[in-house]
Amino acid sequence: MAEAAESWTLSDSIPSDLDQGHHAIEKLLDAMRERNWEGRDYFHVQMAAEEAMVNAVEHGNKKAADKHVDIAFVVTEDEVYMQFTDEGEGFDPEDLPDPRDDENLHCTNGRGVMLIKEMMSEVKYSERGNQVEMWKRRSASSEESEAE
Repeated sequence: MAEAAESWTLSDSIPSDLDQGHHAIEKLLDAMRERNWEGRDYFHVQMAAEEAMVNAVEHGNKKAADKHVDIAFVVTEDEVYMQFTDEGEGFDPEDLPDPRDDENLHCTNGRGVMLIKEMMSEVKYSERGNQVEMWKRRSASSEESEAE
């Protein structure tokens, strides 16, 4: 039971608007700071959340004012969970070109998806491709740097 008291959750449906999204992400980051998430892990969650929000609003919902992004966040001492669901048609993340390939260096598509995958501990997309779930587990190096 004590663990439930230590966790923080937010579940909401927000307008397809980046300002609203940033406000929700700030709440997530506040909850992380309250649980002493710092350094690289904190930065990785922040970057992944921003990328996922931009992808949902701009690419999924095409900035349509009548669409929403459903979000779910859970923060504990050891793990952060994030879920973003847009109302778009979805996509297959495996179909995106690798932005690190020489022929794609000037193409911006796919960079956010790659960053999310690299920064988070685990990432899953729904079959339709309009929902992403992400987990970040506190790294040992982060715990060590906090002790210093």
